[in-house]
Amino acid sequence: MQTSSPGYLTRQECIAVSGVDDLLIRSLLDKNQFHDPLDEALNLGISSANWPLFGLLWPSGIRMAERMARRPVTGERILEIGCGLALSSLVAHRRGALVTASDCHPLTHAFLDENTRINGLSPITYRHGLWGTAALRQDGLPVLTEAKDAAVCGEYDLIVGSDILYERDDAGTLAQFIVEHAARSSEIWVIDPNRGNRAAFHKHMAHEGFAMHEQVLDQAAHDGVEAYKGRMLTYTRH
Repeated sequence: MQTSSPGYLTRQECIAVSGVDDLLIRSLLDKNQFHDPLDEALNLGISSANWPLFGLLWPSGIRMAERMARRPVTGERILEIGCGLALSSLVAHRRGALVTASDCHPLTHAFLDENTRINGLSPITYRHGLWGTAALRQDGLPVLTEAKDAAVCGEYDLIVGSDILYERDDAGTLAQFIVEHAARSSEIWVIDPNRGNRAAFHKHMAHEGFAMHEQVLDQAAHDGVEAYKGRMLTYTRH
């Protein structure tokens, strides 16, 4: 089903996640959508080309959601970073987990609230989370812009992120952001569709005291499902 919002087009579809009931997801219609009349995204370092990426469903995100569907529900605190449409957070929340979703895009929270509503769920805790080049000026000083939502705070037992190694990060800003919010004994899940920045991230996480386990997730096309190539990266610190 296709709908129109001020400045951009959206669609609503039923998304199957192995292990749990299907979810209704409102997303952007395609990669050509763009609407930033007040330069809110631009002021956060989000270009017009990157603007629609938050509002699309990505193969790595679906695989992370499938992992969350198999995770035993306990009292652990979970943080999803770079959540986009937050499919993993929606799966965890519906199962009763204590999850917080986070992203830097100014529309992420609105889409999250709508997707919880159309699935009959209570609101999910949302926080603003920023790292990398989007969080720094070219001269290395913090971007002086106000986010509508409170920033990520506190520590979490499990931090998850799908397709978050999308830019070169020699300074290790992503690892630093994770360490800032990881409990002393914690686990980090990253699903990476072979973006090419994995080795540097490994190095930064090892420097922060995390051990790493890597699992190949390659899958051939079958039954209308497209082929996938990527890795499940699990980092632990005790």
